[in-house]
Amino acid sequence: MKTRLYTGAALLALTASLAHAQDLVVPVGEGDYNWDSFNSFADAHDLSGETLEITGPWTGLDAENVEKVLAYFEEATGATVNYSGSDSFEQDIVISTRAGSAPNVAVFPQPGLAEDLASQGLLTPLPEGTADWMRENYAAGQSWVDLGTYEGEDGNEDYYGFFYKVDVKSLVWYSESAFDEMGYDVPETMEELKELTEQIVDDGGTPWCIGLGSGAATGWPATDWVEDMMLRTQSPEVYDQWVANEIPFDDPAVVEAIEEFGWFAKNDEYVQGGASAVATTDFRDSPAGLFAIPPECYMHRQASFIPTFFPEDNDAAFFYFPAYEEKDLGNPVLGAGTLWAITDPSDAATALIDFLKEPIAHEIWMGQSGFLTPHTGVDTALYADDTSRALGDVLLNATTFRFDASDLMPGEIGAGAFWTGMVDYVTGAEASDVAADIQARWDSIQ
Repeated sequence: MKTRLYTGAALLALTASLAHAQDLVVPVGEGDYNWDSFNSFADAHDLSGETLEITGPWTGLDAENVEKVLAYFEEATGATVNYSGSDSFEQDIVISTRAGSAPNVAVFPQPGLAEDLASQGLLTPLPEGTADWMRENYAAGQSWVDLGTYEGEDGNEDYYGFFYKVDVKSLVWYSESAFDEMGYDVPETMEELKELTEQIVDDGGTPWCIGLGSGAATGWPATDWVEDMMLRTQSPEVYDQWVANEIPFDDPAVVEAIEEFGWFAKNDEYVQGGASAVATTDFRDSPAGLFAIPPECYMHRQASFIPTFFPEDNDAAFFYFPAYEEKDLGNPVLGAGTLWAITDPSDAATALIDFLKEPIAHEIWMGQSGFLTPHTGVDTALYADDTSRALGDVLLNATTFRFDASDLMPGEIGAGAFWTGMVDYVTGAEASDVAADIQARWDSIQ
């Protein structure tokens, strides 16, 4: 790093920065982290005496981990960073931006809210060239650009949201010992997954454990199934049209995706407890059958968070929820994530977006827990464990990434009619009727 002369307020900022540097989880220069990226960034930025305010949805351990990353931004620039997390972030950020008291940067858990604020002129486009950088340095880069591009108050599109920290949903969990005992191979295509499903039945087992129960949110796990099936039966463009209701919910493409889910969930032989148990089994309880002796089921499709609900001393593994070989749609991945947007522009805010491009900004959190990145320039050996590393590989191998559709739809649909419609479907309704009812609800709110 370059040598700097500090006086007055800058000296006080440096003193605070040096005190904070003692808390760096990895001393600069140690380990296999990309310190070149850190040093080149530090040489290009001197923000001594400046303060950067950031707010987001993270509290608890996630807040601690993001603060560990931001400590390196402070170390590199001399700036002071204040992060505040809130369980009511979505409400708080709307109030503060409209009142003119927004932080410099906000971390959005859903693109829809960021898009809404951008349309009101309450977000600042990211620095020129950021979208090009994303295309070149993130796996499925154009997908991330699309998710962060919105119309501004003037009606012109610009790039507003930098994705950082991603979750993967396109996963199937299983017990390694159960698979090994039966000699089952991990399927690499949807055709092979369906063949394995039928093979398990022929062997006297039950292939799937599926539960849609979630209190007032019952039904949401089925929406993830349908979204994954949309990405495996239709192009990403059709998926986007569905999310925006540019094609109706009862379009044949959507009905087909619902029925693809039904192929697994509405067959008594395929599901633990039979099809009638799908709607009433709590999603947190449903994977337990994977680890029973003998197994009560062999596979469970769910996002990367589900091991939280596995029993202790399990031997869980996962594989990518595969695509159809015959449809040639690549390796689409369904997921979620957070995007960083500038809500009150400053030099420090712009510099932070540049910092998030550096491998070190990802590698520090990779070495902690609960973090995945599609950044192709990171050293994946730095992930904290083998599971995280394998999940990261799913992201890096993605040809398309799409955000959870129900989270992007109007609340009455994505967190209402879609949920309840899926419960109706698994309990006997026809897919076409369910889809028509959801579209009728959508029409009523437009």
